[in-house]
Amino acid sequence: MTAADDLPYRIRRSDRASRVRVSVDGRGDVEVVLPRRSPASAAPAAVAELRPWIERRLRESTALRATLDARGSTLPYLGTPLALRPEPARTRVHRRGDTLLVPADAERAPPAIERWYRRAAAAEIAPRLDAATRALGTTYATLSIRGQRTRWGSCSARGAMSFNWRLLLAPEPVLDYVVWHEACHLRVMDHSPRFWALVRRHCPEYEEHRRWLRLQGSTLVL
Repeated sequence: MTAADDLPYRIRRSDRASRVRVSVDGRGDVEVVLPRRSPASAAPAAVAELRPWIERRLRESTALRATLDARGSTLPYLGTPLALRPEPARTRVHRRGDTLLVPADAERAPPAIERWYRRAAAAEIAPRLDAATRALGTTYATLSIRGQRTRWGSCSARGAMSFNWRLLLAPEPVLDYVVWHEACHLRVMDHSPRFWALVRRHCPEYEEHRRWLRLQGSTLVL
């Protein structure tokens, strides 16, 4: 581990890297990747140049860990905390009221929980999308649930709709906004003033929900 002005980081050499890269992971660890032939001095130079970005990412990482720690043994579901109850013989997640019955096995539990959220996302989003498209006087072709890292939803020119299952970890109005956002793209494919006016007509507080996603989207993880 190296430090530049009290900012610790590790250096990794890579034969595949064509340029110097700096990353900050969810634990707050800073890594500088150097091409094999780059001088060692390239690492502190990159850290110094990117220090404002690195410090911002470190603050975000700290806030994320605090949010996840505050959950305790619960997971959010559209604004409702669901208490996790591990059961030794369980392989499939099941919801009972405000309790989520999950596998006790630490390796099996996370993928099983994700599968449950994906199934629940399809059940939550489909009727919302149907209602939105009826109100807009349009239709869509297909609906898929995915786990994109950088997108909450998408709408293709052919009407293929896609939504991120992680939206179920957000408050319900945020999910509703994303559904309206993508449904409105069936009428207006760009982000012109006409598009936003259409979104506002059906989701008057969309700016608040859009801001929430921008600020809190990184916390929508298991």
